[in-house]
Amino acid sequence: MPATVVEKRMNMPEIKAKARDLGITPGKMKKTELIRSIQSAEGCTPCYGTSNGQCPYTDCCFIKDCLRITF
Repeated sequence: MPATVVEKRMNMPEIKAKARDLGITPGKMKKTELIRSIQSAEGCTPCYGTSNGQCPYTDCCFIKDCLRITF
């Protein structure tokens, strides 16, 4: 069964709530740092923002936002 992509981008309050649920104190972390901390805490590769428009992790809840980032 193929993984599904989350359609909605998460906003910062949702990201901070997810972090707190995982025992991470968001404090003044920047969005990228916070999301990568969440990915690590979930046992995933902390790769947010490094995809260059392509990502094999289609079940990631941050993929919609991640694929929009250009560094």
